[in-house]
Amino acid sequence: MSGEAGGRGVEVRCGRNGAVGVLLNDRQEEDSVVRFAVQLRAPGLAARLTEAVDLAPDVGLAGFLAALAADFRGWEGEREWRNADGDLALRAVFRSGGHVGLAWALRPWRAADGGWRAEATTWLEAGEQLAALAAEVAAFLDGGERG
Repeated sequence: MSGEAGGRGVEVRCGRNGAVGVLLNDRQEEDSVVRFAVQLRAPGLAARLTEAVDLAPDVGLAGFLAALAADFRGWEGEREWRNADGDLALRAVFRSGGHVGLAWALRPWRAADGGWRAEATTWLEAGEQLAALAAEVAAFLDGGERG
């Protein structure tokens, strides 16, 4: 991961394949509503959702990632989060060896954006890497107010 929270964005790089990644950037806030862009990249895939909305910090994307990081010893099955519009979804699975797969799915709900769906999975270590991602995303969504 490399991030400049509240600035350029947060980049998630896959530990298994450096060509796979996710970028959260172009953060905007108006009337306590946070909007940001999400870009996926993988071999043969480049997708961008221009405006994802995250309404609730505690139960939003940052809260979901923080809960995953808190369970660094693992869990059974899949855990899933999606934003209120349903155009950004994240599924998490824990695998042996302490690795977490994060499947990032984009599906624009606005008809003007077209009818497409894209998904890319990034793999991270369940401990420090996932905790760092959770902190970077929280700071990005807060506008850089966390440290």
